[in-house]
Amino acid sequence: MKIRIVLADDHKIILDGLHSLLEKNPAYDVVGSATDGLTAVRLFRESGADLAIIDVTMPGLNGIEATRRILEESPKARVIVLSMHADGRYIAEALKSGASAYLLKESAFQELSAAIPEVLAGRTFLSRSITDIVVKDYLRHLERQGPGVFSVLSPREREVLQLLAEGLSTKEIAARLSISAKTVETRRAQIMEKLDIHSVAELTKYAIREGITSL
Repeated sequence: MKIRIVLADDHKIILDGLHSLLEKNPAYDVVGSATDGLTAVRLFRESGADLAIIDVTMPGLNGIEATRRILEESPKARVIVLSMHADGRYIAEALKSGASAYLLKESAFQELSAAIPEVLAGRTFLSRSITDIVVKDYLRHLERQGPGVFSVLSPREREVLQLLAEGLSTKEIAARLSISAKTVETRRAQIMEKLDIHSVAELTKYAIREGITSL
């Protein structure tokens, strides 16, 4: 069965180019083309398409809002967003809206053939030139959240925390790490002071939340 695709872009030359590119692949069937977001949503609904390829900037309803509406109506659908903007805010909003891929228009024709199979398989695809932007934005987000366990605790303290969270006794931790029981107790006190956590149960929750250990 062919993959049914709806295209949306307010630039006819890009719309025609995408249509021509996709129709060359016998696995794809372009079932609708739109030049505004509202029409794209309607066409997607009426055609029962599998995939939408949508420009961010369109009249009536922008691509990000159109993506939200399409996925509200068809949760199993996939959306690839096209944009001229290599801006972290646009990328973040597109992904938050549910888009599976974000492609820059300058490279969309080259990258689309790789992006479609990825998103249909349930994976996320980003243009190569914007992955660095995404990583830097993510790191800035982490900095705003404040220091995490890997910067607050020393490597040895993280080891002790993990073993505490996994239910080992002081003696068992001492044997595992080849240190004295007293040293384990000192490390535990230091961990609790640094984290302002004062029970093993809360330490365990913290360790799971921070990815030090799992349930």
